[in-house]
Amino acid sequence: MLSINDFSKAIRVTFILWILTAVIYPSLIFIFGQLFVSFQANGSLIKDNQGNVIGSTLIGQSFKRDEYFWSRPSVINYSIGETAGNTGVSGASNLAPSNPNLIENIEAEIKLLKEVNIKPTADLVYTSGSGLDPHISIESAQNQINRVATARNLDPNEIELLITKAVEGRFLGIFGEPGVNVLKLNIELDKL
Repeated sequence: MLSINDFSKAIRVTFILWILTAVIYPSLIFIFGQLFVSFQANGSLIKDNQGNVIGSTLIGQSFKRDEYFWSRPSVINYSIGETAGNTGVSGASNLAPSNPNLIENIEAEIKLLKEVNIKPTADLVYTSGSGLDPHISIESAQNQINRVATARNLDPNEIELLITKAVEGRFLGIFGEPGVNVLKLNIELDKL
């Protein structure tokens, strides 16, 4: 049977563990993040010259104007709009490969890309699992050069050089594929 002493020890251990895991550890992580990796700890936010937040390097945005590189399509439309609100919701459609709605969405994306003379690639046709992927493949960026160059009246070679500079390698040198962050690329494009 439990004695008062055993019960007292259990309460003290629970309290000490609570202090360690709910107060001390989160505080240390917060302090470390703010001191050593504050850009990442605060959401990798990109600001304009006036200090206004224009986006995050971690979350995709919808670009559909011809003078910008287009992002991956998003089922949740990057959580912007009347249905999603500005909620930050992420997720996939969960439509099966045989679902007619999925096939219809894919065919619509392919048709749109072909109408503007962009060779359809997987990441410009299919949505990502989270619906918030900020990157496209190097090939997808290169396939958009002529459209962007024409819309901005720029030399395609100048835009190709911009893409080359914007390429981000594999995570830790081994995970994933090299890609281009669309927001960063479009910001650099506006600087030209």
